[in-house]
Amino acid sequence: MPLRPVLVLASATAGAALSRESVEVTVNPIRRVVTMLQMMQNKVSAEGEKEKKLFDKFMCYCQNGATDLKNSIDAADTKIPQVESALKEAAASKTQLEADVKLAQSDRAEAKAAIASATALREKEVAVYTKDSSDLKTNIAAMTKAVAAISGGMSGSAFLQTTAASVVRRLAVDMDISAADRDQVMAFLAHNSDYAPQSGSITGILKQMKDTMSDDLSSITEAEKKAVLDFDALVAAKEKELAACQRAIESKTTRIGNLGVEIETMKADLSDTAQDMLEDKKFLADMDEQCASKQKDWDIRSKMRTEELLALSDTIKILNDDDALEGPCTVLDRRTSAFDS
Repeated sequence: MPLRPVLVLASATAGAALSRESVEVTVNPIRRVVTMLQMMQNKVSAEGEKEKKLFDKFMCYCQNGATDLKNSIDAADTKIPQVESALKEAAASKTQLEADVKLAQSDRAEAKAAIASATALREKEVAVYTKDSSDLKTNIAAMTKAVAAISGGMSGSAFLQTTAASVVRRLAVDMDISAADRDQVMAFLAHNSDYAPQSGSITGILKQMKDTMSDDLSSITEAEKKAVLDFDALVAAKEKELAACQRAIESKTTRIGNLGVEIETMKADLSDTAQDMLEDKKFLADMDEQCASKQKDWDIRSKMRTEELLALSDTIKILNDDDALEGPCTVLDRRTSAFDS
């Protein structure tokens, strides 16, 4: 409370007390004013202490809150480039994995195609071998019978009636033998008499033809065995490659899915962190303004309260003066004494 109103109140109260005609022996009215002023003084002080606690609490929040916000902003400044780097790395890894999956799929397709091609070729080779070996075995068997028949003294006309003779005639034309040998065989087969003066020579040529066919049979049989081994090795290698490609595809596809989730999570985290940082910066700026405003208001209130307490204190001091606290009777006695004198 300002000094002027307090003094006016005290003066008015004192004047009213002195103007009364009746003399009272009860409590001095000025004392009651002093007591009231002291109560006001205590109330102002108590309110000041209460406001001081609230102000200190608010300023503590300003200090600690600002520190927390600055720490949060600094953490976001550090985190954002890290997340951006991790996001870029994850995106690059995902792109590479996708390329790896495509390559593995291409390799898998090529391996399947290689197996299919090799299988088709093997089937053809088996068909050729089956036919050739069957023909050779048939021809060798026929040639064996022909040699035995001729060596056994079968007449030419009788031999010509056998199936073996037809086989020999065909082989004499188809096989790669010398012209002289071919002519002898054909002449023998054309002879209709029971006597065959060159049967020994013919038997030798037929045995040679048989041996050639036996060698051919052995050769294609060995080639077939090798082809089977090569085919099995090729299929085993391609199946191993297929399995590796399949594992790579499954593993990398899973990693692509996981990276996709991680990328979306990092994007959301990056967005949230950036948004939180902007909000923290705005809140920090607003808080600085609010705290400065609160400090200014507090300085004004403190000054006013100090002035109020000073005014109350001065007023109480004036009213506590000995003359002001003397009772009405004492004052009246003094007036009477002054009149008598």
